[in-house]
Amino acid sequence: MTTRKIFLIIIGLLAVQAGVLWLFGQPAICTCGYVKVWEGVVLSSGNSQHLTDWYTFSHIIHGFLFYLLLWLVFPKMPFWKRLLITAGIEIAWELIENTPMVIDHYRQQALAQGYTGDSIINSVFDTLAMIGGFVLARKWPVWSIVVIGVGLELFTGFMIRDGLALNVLNLIHVFPAVSRWQAGG
Repeated sequence: MTTRKIFLIIIGLLAVQAGVLWLFGQPAICTCGYVKVWEGVVLSSGNSQHLTDWYTFSHIIHGFLFYLLLWLVFPKMPFWKRLLITAGIEIAWELIENTPMVIDHYRQQALAQGYTGDSIINSVFDTLAMIGGFVLARKWPVWSIVVIGVGLELFTGFMIRDGLALNVLNLIHVFPAVSRWQAGG
């Protein structure tokens, strides 16, 4: 497969992602009627509805981790094929994340009690953030990716008491002590 063909497939997958989310009933943009580049208030109706938010950093880290995993498992596979696999995984997650079961599970967490799922534009931008992280992981030195990944995780943990690690932990099981800490207690 050529690089161009893989690029076109990824664009097609993003269109499928948007279409499936539309079928799920997710709004194309924030129901507020406008699009912001950044939504910085986690406990707002605009969270996960605009282009980027605090969870965009987690998707960049997804890209770092997917790059590492596929580099380890398929070291001789061309970059663009690994990117295609990664885009498929991220898009599948974005769709699963917006199912009623997962949305309801997130609502059990302190920071996601009013969560209604992602807008289509937010979900597609989450996937693009992952792709950006994947590309950075290929281009930049390993030490810098590790520092950036850990830094993003610590930064979001400090700023909003959440991040990729806590999100995964809470997805597996909601721990009351973590919920209290996230709620500010």
